[in-house]
Amino acid sequence: MKIAIVTFDGFNEIDSILAAHILNRVEKPDWKAEITAPTATVTSMNGVVISTQQPLEFLSEADAVVFGSGRRTMQIIEDPSMMSRIKVSPEHQLVASQCSGAMVLERLGLLKNIPACTDSWTRPALEACGVKVLDRPFYAEGNVATAGGCLSAQYLSTWIIWRLIGKEAALEALNYVVPVGEQSEYITRAIEAVSAYIITNKGSDETAAA
Repeated sequence: MKIAIVTFDGFNEIDSILAAHILNRVEKPDWKAEITAPTATVTSMNGVVISTQQPLEFLSEADAVVFGSGRRTMQIIEDPSMMSRIKVSPEHQLVASQCSGAMVLERLGLLKNIPACTDSWTRPALEACGVKVLDRPFYAEGNVATAGGCLSAQYLSTWIIWRLIGKEAALEALNYVVPVGEQSEYITRAIEAVSAYIITNKGSDETAAA
């Protein structure tokens, strides 16, 4: 499975790096989450420079796409040359966002009649676009998911892993990263946050117990 972690200049380190790290805890030879960006390197909101693993054109072939947040999201969505390179298809991919990444989904027309989650800073802008913003860390409808808050990357990762290869793989990945001595608390919370939004490969709703 190919997963694109979309990362722009000014990105939030927690969003992109944490999601990539948890997703890459899945130990399958054909599974890889990669930092995907419009340039060879991107600089975070705190000056951390990382190398890009895939260009934006990779989005069209990914099985799942996560749009992280950052300080330049509003500039990105107003740049036609940048937005024209973003090609996603919820009919064939899982498409998700974290915090201000929801603005990208809105601009792509993926949040029509769908409520969303985001951070408190982005909320007014998203609501101004007519999107209902929920007071919760995670929400998904079909193949589109949104999360609010930097640490909600654990919920996005859980949803993606569970949807693509199953609950047990999600549990195993989480077990690697949650605080020692608090594994049950963290893992139960993550499973409860996303279980209502799991859809089986046959397209039927599957609400799993924590």
